[in-house]
Amino acid sequence: MRYTAIAFASALALGVPAAVEAQSRYVHANNSAYDTLDPHTVFDVARVATRLNFYDGLYRWVDNPPELIPWLATEHTVSEDGLTWTFTLRDDVAFHDGTMMTAEDVVYSMERMLALASGAGALFQPMLEPGATQAVDEHTVSFTLKEPSAIFASLVPDILVVNSALLKENEVDDDWGQAYLTDNVAGSGSYILQRYDPAIGFIGERNADHFAGWGERYYDEIEFRTVLETNTRIQGLMRGDYQGLDGYLAPDQVKRLRSDEDVQILEEESMRVYHIAMHNGRPPLDDLNFRMAMNHAFDYEGYINAIMQGTVVRNPTIVPGNLWGVPDVAGYEFDLEKAQEYLDAYKAEHGDDIRTLNIGTLAGFAETEQAAALMQNGLAQLGIDVEIASAPWPVISSNMRNPETMPDMVPYWKSTYYADPNNWIGEQYGSRYAPTRNVSDYHNAEVDKRLEEALLTTDQEERDRLYKEAGQIVYDDAAGIWIYNTKWYGPYADSVEGIRFSPVGNGQDMRWAYPAEE
Repeated sequence: MRYTAIAFASALALGVPAAVEAQSRYVHANNSAYDTLDPHTVFDVARVATRLNFYDGLYRWVDNPPELIPWLATEHTVSEDGLTWTFTLRDDVAFHDGTMMTAEDVVYSMERMLALASGAGALFQPMLEPGATQAVDEHTVSFTLKEPSAIFASLVPDILVVNSALLKENEVDDDWGQAYLTDNVAGSGSYILQRYDPAIGFIGERNADHFAGWGERYYDEIEFRTVLETNTRIQGLMRGDYQGLDGYLAPDQVKRLRSDEDVQILEEESMRVYHIAMHNGRPPLDDLNFRMAMNHAFDYEGYINAIMQGTVVRNPTIVPGNLWGVPDVAGYEFDLEKAQEYLDAYKAEHGDDIRTLNIGTLAGFAETEQAAALMQNGLAQLGIDVEIASAPWPVISSNMRNPETMPDMVPYWKSTYYADPNNWIGEQYGSRYAPTRNVSDYHNAEVDKRLEEALLTTDQEERDRLYKEAGQIVYDDAAGIWIYNTKWYGPYADSVEGIRFSPVGNGQDMRWAYPAEE
């Protein structure tokens, strides 16, 4: 079977001469720190700009709904047994130091991801053994899976290729160059690292020789700064200090920016589910009655209509409602009488002594603090004490990946890394992804059975049924608190054009953007 995603030339506008020598700079204010530049350990939306702009994958996600286009690979074939995937690579890709990319770099990149077992590597570990990636020839690479996978094609954009020769030169104690890539880049991406400071952010200069070519206008330089304080980001955009911000904003922020004639708001439907992850493996949250009490103690309507001012849509499960594979459920309701009934049932079995719960929130993300405060208020009415602690996303993310340091609850968004239900329900509640993606420490044999079957079959109707059944069980287990599906309100200076939004990447792939003509 042979696959070619889209006519490559038309998708990328290859070979278009730069008729206008644009001397331009784009500055983005980000609400999370860039603590590392390593593409194989970073795997969250808050820091996605380093992955998209400094590195290239075999394929790439673009537009909304998300669509795959060829990138480092031009096409691929799949063996009849569904195990061997063979990709034809471009022969004109140069890394930033001028070294030409070959299949050996792809092999090294996959082996590195599997060895580090973090970031996207956690997704590939269940599929590939070390040594299962082979260079067929200089520009052909094959992956032999442990078993057929219905989602492997969706993950191909996450095979970000690094310069193997450069990293081998900079390995220390067999660390796969991990220390080096903390503050250096070994990619072929659209921009070349010029400056990096983990406390400030990074600056990239346009890679004029990038294989995808450039249009008539572009940004010569991009800067992504860490600006944790929301009001500072908003005021900076309105003053012209920044040209863009994160598109997931509170309603009052969107309203404020809409009133500024020098700011534009790009509105797109997203697949970003906001929920409260609960630690299912730690008492008292390891008890179903207690989790049911938690689900009925959260004021969904108050949060969506009062705090978010109706700009989001209730999403009663972990899978976004605008995707397939979603169970037909009404959703839990805010009902303190029901919550008390479930709490009484818990106390009847475990006693009245309930420890103080802790909620971890994301510094710079007011919505998480507001959700935590709302949860705290509901539980206070049930006589349960809650402590709230805020930390930057890299800290919270690291803590969540360890069952010992994972807070009891964390309100956050489950974003789109690939457009398949497994991105949400599989990674959040499948045992194969614990603890790196399944941070809830949730394990259910019946759920795992359905999730595993859904990964093997390519029958769309069968996959839809399996995900719906798994979702129903997770819902009945009250394994999390699922709140809403959000919209992306990308705020940019009115001088910015060409933003190409995709739920995978959230418009931070800057090679498409350019300054408006004066």
